[in-house]
Amino acid sequence: MATEKLSSDTFEGVVSREGIVFVDFWAAWCGPCRAFAPAFERASEQHPDIVFGKVDTEAEQQLAAEFRITSIPTLMVFRDGITVYAQPGALAPAQLDQLIQGARDLDMDDVRRRITERDTQTVS
Repeated sequence: MATEKLSSDTFEGVVSREGIVFVDFWAAWCGPCRAFAPAFERASEQHPDIVFGKVDTEAEQQLAAEFRITSIPTLMVFRDGITVYAQPGALAPAQLDQLIQGARDLDMDDVRRRITERDTQTVS
């Protein structure tokens, strides 16, 4: 599966669905973004069960601001609508593969339980 261009209009619908979604916040003028792009594209072809989306921070400035993107590339991972990873910086292909495996291996019941615990403590 090729990467999917995400916009303010499509972003929420894509990341909120069940399954794993990787999102690359990038810009054409960014050297590290261009260097990371082939690894991201290759991963999208090797893992057709995962959605790989790209957000052009120049074209989607409001969306980038909403997610407080201050450094690019920034990679975010969503699983079942929950943000499970958000980190700036280009990854080497091996690191991206590890992140993909980590997203697959997550115990989402545990993740949801921890979120509930955190939210309960915040309210107290």
